[in-house]
Amino acid sequence: MKLLLVGCSVKKTPIELREKLAFDGPKLPAALRELESRYGVEAVVLSTCNRVEMYLARAVDHAMPTADLIGEFLAEFHHVAHDALTPHLYERDSQDAVRHLFRVASSLDSLIIGEGQIAGQVKQAYETAHVHAAAGPILHALFQHAATVAKKVRTQTGISRGHVSVASVAVDYVRQVFDHFDDKTVLVIGAGKMGVLTLRRLRDLKPRRILVANRSPEKAVAVAQECGGQAIAWDQLDDALAKADIVLSTTGAPEPIMTQRRFNEILPKRTHGPIVIFDMAVPRDFDPAIHDGDQALLFNVDDLKQLIDATLKERRKHVAPAEEIIEREVRKFVIEWTRRRNGPIIAKLTQDFESRRRNIVSQLLTKLDGKLDAADKAYVEGAFRLLQNQYLHGPISALAEEAQEPGRHTLLDALRKLFRIED
Repeated sequence: MKLLLVGCSVKKTPIELREKLAFDGPKLPAALRELESRYGVEAVVLSTCNRVEMYLARAVDHAMPTADLIGEFLAEFHHVAHDALTPHLYERDSQDAVRHLFRVASSLDSLIIGEGQIAGQVKQAYETAHVHAAAGPILHALFQHAATVAKKVRTQTGISRGHVSVASVAVDYVRQVFDHFDDKTVLVIGAGKMGVLTLRRLRDLKPRRILVANRSPEKAVAVAQECGGQAIAWDQLDDALAKADIVLSTTGAPEPIMTQRRFNEILPKRTHGPIVIFDMAVPRDFDPAIHDGDQALLFNVDDLKQLIDATLKERRKHVAPAEEIIEREVRKFVIEWTRRRNGPIIAKLTQDFESRRRNIVSQLLTKLDGKLDAADKAYVEGAFRLLQNQYLHGPISALAEEAQEPGRHTLLDALRKLFRIED
């Protein structure tokens, strides 16, 4: 098994450079085609806001491109100076590349340990490569195994328990205070970005109503329309607080909009249980003295971040068990791949198709010499490569899925006979 990973991540690469290396839009399929065309490799490209990684493999016994060569390709493709890019790149090969992918898919290599988004991103990268016939037998097996590993880590450890964003922590907390929300009122004060993000999470709880107050009536209406709420006038804020069960405040005012004295005048009007206030403004909108731990539960941004830190601390306890799972699965994958009877036959089958394709394309381009420009020739070559990969995908996938039964003829035997392949 020949496997190479070349990439960079948020851990050592600034966002200014990662932005330039993103494989967005049509760049991703173009890069997959180019990698196969230049180097004759299987390829999967994982491109997220935090990392860009290229996984390359070959099943046949030919030399892999070097990491330096792939670095040059990355720089050329994105029009970035190679010298500026090289210090930020890392490389892994063979078993180390397998281990790295399993750690990435299991979110052990993430900024936030245990975050769930990366597993979906890895799956999407593989599916894109599959659609464009760039992933061959090695990467098919590797990425499918990576998905299995990620699921095991998630279900057999506590590494993904708890939420680690201000919005999700806020929602988790109100779920501890209230056991239902169909009779609850959410009040939004201001229109700060963090408050809007949190409101979207709270809206999923389906509260009875959402009220929006802002000094700017236009902003109040805009936020209310987005969340299906009702805009109220700024001078009705005290009445709204008397009715609210959950408050999000993000005004950005230079001083508190709600003093303890003013809030104490509102309290007698409240007759329906505690109020939970998330003061996400800096400077704070609510006087900290309002919090009494009983009828008024007040949290600021720092309080919520402490809850996040506690969650991350708890998750770190599960890193070691997760690493043990990954090490077992790395060994398992390598052993399984090494034992595969299909490898030599697939390699010879691929070589045979590759040789025939090159001969046909060569004859075709010779006959059409002078009638095609460079772009046309590249298109013709790419079309034949795609056709070859599509023809091979069926039998190769069937071989991987076939259950071997002793004493019976297999698809492997059939392929040997059909394509005159000898060991």
